[in-house]
Amino acid sequence: MNYGKKKASQKQKKITSKSTMQGKRIGIRLFKALLLCIIILAVAGVIGGGLFAKKIIANCPEVSPEDVKPKGFTTFVYADDGTTEIERFVSSGSNRVYKSIDEIPKDLQHAFVAIEDERFYEHNGIDLQGIARAAVVGITSGFHFTEGASTLTQQLIKNNVFPNFTQEKTLYDRVERKIQEQYLALQIEKQMDKDTILESYLNTINLGQNCLGVQAASMRYFGKDVSELTLSECAVIAGITQNPTEYNPLTNPEDNQKRRDKVLKYMLDQGYIDQASYDEAMADDVYARIQTVNNTVDNDNPYSYFVDALAEQVIQDLCDQLGYTETQAYNAVYSGGLSIYSTQNVTMQQICDEEMNNDSNYPGLKEYGLDYALTVTRADGTIENYGSNNIKNYVKETYNKDQGLLYSSEDAARAMVEEWKATIAQDGDTYDERFSVTPQPQASITIMDQSTGQIKAMVGGRGEKTTSLGLNRAYKGAKRQPGSCFKILASYAPALDSCGKTLATVIEDEPYTLKNGSILKNANGQYRGPTTIRKAIQNSVNVCAVKLSDEITQELGFDYCKKFGISTLLGEDTEINGQYFNDKTSQTLALGGITEGVYNYEMCAAYATIANGGVYNEPTLYTKILDHDGNVLLDGQGESRTVLKESTAALLTSAMEDVVTSGTGTSCQLSNMPVAGKTGTTSSNVDLWFCGFTPYYTCAVWGGYDDNKPCDYDTSFRFRIWRSIMSRIHENLEPKDFEMPSSVEQKTICTLTGKLAVSGSCPAMTEYFAKDTAPTESCPGHGNSDEEEEEEETGEEEPEEGETPSTPSENTGGNTGGNTGGNTGDNNGGNTGGNTGGNTGGNTGGNTGGNNGGTNIPDVPSSP
Repeated sequence: MNYGKKKASQKQKKITSKSTMQGKRIGIRLFKALLLCIIILAVAGVIGGGLFAKKIIANCPEVSPEDVKPKGFTTFVYADDGTTEIERFVSSGSNRVYKSIDEIPKDLQHAFVAIEDERFYEHNGIDLQGIARAAVVGITSGFHFTEGASTLTQQLIKNNVFPNFTQEKTLYDRVERKIQEQYLALQIEKQMDKDTILESYLNTINLGQNCLGVQAASMRYFGKDVSELTLSECAVIAGITQNPTEYNPLTNPEDNQKRRDKVLKYMLDQGYIDQASYDEAMADDVYARIQTVNNTVDNDNPYSYFVDALAEQVIQDLCDQLGYTETQAYNAVYSGGLSIYSTQNVTMQQICDEEMNNDSNYPGLKEYGLDYALTVTRADGTIENYGSNNIKNYVKETYNKDQGLLYSSEDAARAMVEEWKATIAQDGDTYDERFSVTPQPQASITIMDQSTGQIKAMVGGRGEKTTSLGLNRAYKGAKRQPGSCFKILASYAPALDSCGKTLATVIEDEPYTLKNGSILKNANGQYRGPTTIRKAIQNSVNVCAVKLSDEITQELGFDYCKKFGISTLLGEDTEINGQYFNDKTSQTLALGGITEGVYNYEMCAAYATIANGGVYNEPTLYTKILDHDGNVLLDGQGESRTVLKESTAALLTSAMEDVVTSGTGTSCQLSNMPVAGKTGTTSSNVDLWFCGFTPYYTCAVWGGYDDNKPCDYDTSFRFRIWRSIMSRIHENLEPKDFEMPSSVEQKTICTLTGKLAVSGSCPAMTEYFAKDTAPTESCPGHGNSDEEEEEEETGEEEPEEGETPSTPSENTGGNTGGNTGGNTGDNNGGNTGGNTGGNTGGNTGGNTGGNNGGTNIPDVPSSP
């Protein structure tokens, strides 16, 4: 039987049935209705959007070519008294030199067009193709719209026409500004040709390091007129504009190089350069000749280190808090007519400047660090560029000396330059060179009012300051290893605050094997046996700090360091030169062995937190900023947060008072004021620190060579600087003691066990405790207390720490002793000795040290 034919017939009848046909008609009607609704909604949306856009466009300002050119007012900076003027930021002196389009090389023009607006010469002010591309990328990336579509014309209008439209708090504000920006771009393109628009743009754009426009950037980074830039140099400058901070070729050359390579690739792909030019530019070691000294700012009156840091902080806050672009923020500071009320105390700043440059604080310590750059034009017109590294390599190869950039005098440095130049000289050469020297070793200072977080004074280097916005070692210009100053932040503070430890907690000071198998040593190569946390802090005992850090975990110590405001730590595995580093799991965190180092001002703020009862105040350089019309633009009150319990801060302060009265920091005593603080010395005496505070102010001092040469001759200049500054600042202040809060009480405990002492049986001492961690258990006793009398350690100093391990940026190791001489005595101790003396003990043995003492610690592991 043919069942297939029967079934086909049945199916045909079903399809042509009345009910089926009726269902199809209903479906078609519904589809048509839906389509009609969509069309109506689309039309309504277009009409509504058009009316919305028309309303916004109606409120647009009228613009002319003059409106998109640089302009502005003088900004005034005042001291903390609110009336003393300490600086002016003047538009005409804000590092801008206007250049016509004919004076700007084609390669530079094309570099900006290629990376910022590839269809600049084709569109009429708005790049519809670019908008579509950005939309597609944003949608396909989970609605994360990271791609920009603004044309150069729009960017020009945004920076110069809308300087006051940056406080966009709502979506409507952003949409309104964007529509007006696009509309005005269309209008400007009708009034100005492409070259004129590009000329205005290239003279407006912020290119970092106090540079507005391409001429300023060319002089700043390469020391030459913009017309002389090579293709590779053009790509470096064009690469800055997207983010002048992140792509700054001076401070972030690696990031800028990635951007430069992208610029060159875009220029090649878009036909602006050929393969040969591309290959030549890619092979150019352009970063070797980036200028490290700002030669273009008015050298007669350079800004102070404080003002440099102030300008940087204000620009950053305008971007972070008010949504300014970096160009808008820069324009506001340097030509926006602002009134900036700084936190600087003029008297304190003058004291810091004087003592930083007082040669008596550096007896016998004055070398000269060379910074050099040379451009040679050969007789055939070829150009060759050289820098400091060429001098350093020559000295190494010729004289087998590693310190090829340090000299006994400026004349000696010049002589070496001339000697090296003779090795490259050819007939017909012409030279364009830049020569500068800075005194070495260097130092940096930050002073804060711990109760407010206000930075009262800052000095970022020793010697005459000859340029604005140069290297600021006190702010964000230099990261240095903190040494034992980090023991407080990463080990003792979290242990006392969160882990039930007390100053009487006993830690066995003994040979300690680290995770990598090496044996951790103390700076003097000796071990004390049972040691209380107070004594471990007082004498900066490496073993106790690391054993305690291992117990509480490095992760907890890392978290506390972040709470203290240390921003430079690496919290995840980071690859550097083929190795991975992570401060969060580093066993040497408590010793200050961190990957990248710390900023001076952040260390000052961390110790100010302890001085302020455990409350962190974000360091600030201004109290308020008024706009040109007198309205408050920014309030300088930074973030405030509780990091430590008040009792913990008081206990740490008490222990750090012992550091100054009888530990490693005795040279920092003041005659009229108590001082608490901590010394820090990295291996081989490369980095030297003292972070200390009084009831009034906190001061952090760093000292060392810029090129990491060990400070073996004298490690005490940091103490002389700290004491000379703070003694003068506190000279006429009312004496005041550190206050012990009601949450702290005293108990008499056994020095061997840390438990409550048993009368007649224990070597006893009175100690402070937080009430919630005070001991309640009594010591079982030790027999005849006359035979086990407490060992007096007053004045017994380790010869300084020297424990910080090496890091990717510098090798550290070794250290020196305290500067107050040594001890001789029996079990009860006694003090004698001088600066180069040593310690000889009773039952506990002795050590040798003094200012020039100390031992290297080759067994301390490298920083991860």
